[in-house]
Amino acid sequence: MPEEPRRPKAAAGRLALALEALGRSPDEAGSEELSTQVRQLALGQRRLRRLLDAVVAMSEDMDLPAVLRHIVEAATDLVGARYGALGVLGSDGEFVDLITVGVDEERMLAESGLPQGHGLLVGLLADLKPMRVADVCADPRSVGFPAGHPMMTTLLGVPLMVRGRAYGNLYLADKDDGAPFTDDDEAILTALASVASVSIENTRLYEDLRQAAMHFQVRMLPELPDLSPLAVEVRYEPASELPRLGGDWYDALTLPDGAVCLVVGDVTGHAVAVAPVMGQIRNMLRALAYDHGGPPSLVVSKLDRALTMFTEPPTATLVLARVERTGGEYVLRWSNAGHPPPLLVEADGTARFLAPARHGLPVGVEPSFGRDDAEHRLPAGSTLLLFTDGLVERRGQDIDATLAELADQAARLAGVPLGRLCAELVTGRGQLFDDDVTLLALRLPGEDPVRTSGRATEP
Repeated sequence: MPEEPRRPKAAAGRLALALEALGRSPDEAGSEELSTQVRQLALGQRRLRRLLDAVVAMSEDMDLPAVLRHIVEAATDLVGARYGALGVLGSDGEFVDLITVGVDEERMLAESGLPQGHGLLVGLLADLKPMRVADVCADPRSVGFPAGHPMMTTLLGVPLMVRGRAYGNLYLADKDDGAPFTDDDEAILTALASVASVSIENTRLYEDLRQAAMHFQVRMLPELPDLSPLAVEVRYEPASELPRLGGDWYDALTLPDGAVCLVVGDVTGHAVAVAPVMGQIRNMLRALAYDHGGPPSLVVSKLDRALTMFTEPPTATLVLARVERTGGEYVLRWSNAGHPPPLLVEADGTARFLAPARHGLPVGVEPSFGRDDAEHRLPAGSTLLLFTDGLVERRGQDIDATLAELADQAARLAGVPLGRLCAELVTGRGQLFDDDVTLLALRLPGEDPVRTSGRATEP
């Protein structure tokens, strides 16, 4: 019977002798090697987890500046770098924006400006492949640091490609532990750049879609007529989170008898089909108000019956108002079909919601439902605001509280120009809107000049 091979035993013996010379037993050496592998595995898992967290954060945010900052912050965290930056290129290939981490961005841009078309960063864009530099100042491509720029030693950069074109570059400088950048660092930054490029493209497509939806919606809405001596302004804002077509509309016209007709409404639903329905309802209501006339309640009742021509009648909330001058003063008559109430802001800053005689059902629900009119005198210089619920409805907030907040803000803005008042109420608060928003504002002229001058001359 042949003898068993002795080579493995000899090798084991040599390993034991080597370990003995180093003062370690085979068990100790194996334990250290296992510990090193465990540490490397744990580090890899933490990096992977942070990378996945960054991917989720970038995917959930559709605001491009926020996405770009997510990218830089994730890169510096993943690699453990002291400095990070993302330079964005314009259509001419020059830098148009710079997002940084680890430096005073505002001060640096003020002192040194955006990166120029030379140096290491240009080399990164020219090659369109990752770049690692062990000593920035010693590299022949380096042109030094501009005023206000922190000194940096090591550099790791990768290009950001969107649809095959360079969108910008992502680069890091100086690891926290002072070590040089490694192959693993380059691999993780390249992976992040790949994901970031997709997020940037999705965000840009989202914004294009949002702008197209808004353009389509606005094109379906009318231009405001000249209602002198009354002043009128309107503000429309689409939903913040989704580029969806909404059912908001407004209208203003002078009726044959000289009265002014105002309407703000909201068709139920959010889909491509809602916008054409909104246009149909607006045109029907305009024809009924102009051709047949009568009090607002009668016009809304006629619209209820007209909507029965649809196989599946659409529903909508609205306020239809009629403003006319009677006996030297302006009087408002209106009918409310399940809509937020009008807000009246007087010249002295007094603001109040005008409650209807009865808060009616939306149109299209029950054609036989009786409609009511409410009436209120409009003081000289006052402002009447009609709006859709998107202005005051917010997730997790009480509607009464948001209505009160709107009234308070409108009261503080009572004396500002009408266009600015609308802008401040809609976008000035910097809030996100869950629904599209329409605000129509009508301002009455101030005191009658004849009355004012006559009173001023009294002894």
